[in-house]
Amino acid sequence: MADEHTTSPPADRPLALNLLKLARPAQWSKSAFVVVGPAYGLRDIMIHNGGLDWGAVIPVLISVAIAAMAFSLTSSGCYVVNDIADREADRAHPRKCRRPIASGQVAVGTARIYALVLFAVAASFIFLIPAPARWWVGAAILLYVINTISYSAVLKHHVIADVMSLSFGFVLRVMAGCAAAAIEPSVWLLNVTFFLSMFLAFGKRLGERRTLARVEAETAEAGTRAVAHRKVQGRYTDVLLQMAVVVTAVTTLMTYALYVQSEGDAFVRGFNLLWLTILPATYGMLRCIVLLEEGVYDDPTELAVHDRGFQLAGLAFVAFTGGLMLWRLAEAGVPVG
Repeated sequence: MADEHTTSPPADRPLALNLLKLARPAQWSKSAFVVVGPAYGLRDIMIHNGGLDWGAVIPVLISVAIAAMAFSLTSSGCYVVNDIADREADRAHPRKCRRPIASGQVAVGTARIYALVLFAVAASFIFLIPAPARWWVGAAILLYVINTISYSAVLKHHVIADVMSLSFGFVLRVMAGCAAAAIEPSVWLLNVTFFLSMFLAFGKRLGERRTLARVEAETAEAGTRAVAHRKVQGRYTDVLLQMAVVVTAVTTLMTYALYVQSEGDAFVRGFNLLWLTILPATYGMLRCIVLLEEGVYDDPTELAVHDRGFQLAGLAFVAFTGGLMLWRLAEAGVPVG
C-alpha cells in the first residue's frame, strides 16, 4: 500500500535541471568553512607585513577561492554517491523522496557517471593552486572523499561515529583553506569547527525526527519513519539528541569564548570589545535549537538559507568581527587601503 503521507512525485524535469538539483548547490554554502581560517589569519599577516600588500594578498585570495570551489564540486560528487546508496531510504522521507535519484528522475547509471565528472572537474581545479599548497589542499580533499565514502558505506550506521565523521569533513574544509593561504590553523579554530559541526549534525538528526513527527499523527509512528529513513536513528532517542545538541552548542560557545578571552589585550577599550560577537553567536545557535526542536527545519543548512532571524544573527556576527578587526589594524597603524 502506498504511504498516504508521502508527497506526490515531482513533475518531470529536464535532465540538466535534475543534475543541477542532484549536485545540491545550496550545500556549497558549507565551503564557507574554507575561508574561515584565511579570514582570521589575514589580520596577523597584515600586521606582520606592516600593511595590506594587494600584490601578495590577491594570489592568496584566488587560491582560497579555488580551494572552496574544488571542495564544493567534490562535495557534490559525494552527495551523488550518497544519494545512490540512500535511494531506498530516501523514499521513506517526506521531502527527500523527491530527490532526483529516489524519485526516478535520474537513473543510477547516469548518476554514477555524473559523480565521476564532478570529481574530475574538482581535481582540475586543485591543479590551479600553486605548489606546494596544491598538494596539501589535494590531500585534504582526498581525505574528505575517503571520509565521506566511509560514512556512506559504514559509519552512518554507527551512533556517534556518524556525527564525528560528518564533523571531520568540516575540519578538513578549514584545513584546506589554511593550506591554500599557507597559514597554520590554530587549535581554537579547529576545536570551534569540530564542535560546531557536531552541533549541526546532531541538530539534523533531531530535526529529522521532529519533521517526521509533524508528518505523522503520533510521535511513535514518526520514530518508526525516522528509522526507516536513517537506520542509525534506531540507536538515537529524542532525549539523547536533545542533550547532544545542547552539549555541543555550549561547548562551541565556550570554546569561542576562550578565544575571545585570549584576544583580550588586542581589543580592550574599557572592556574586551570582541565579547560583543558572543551575543549574535549565542542568539543564532539557540534560535537554531528552537527551530529544529519545533520541526520547522530538519537541516541546519536549510535553516541558514531560509530563516531571517538566523541570517541576521550571522550578519551581525560577521559585521562585528570584521569591524573590530579593521579597527584593530587601524589602532596598530597598519594601512588597509
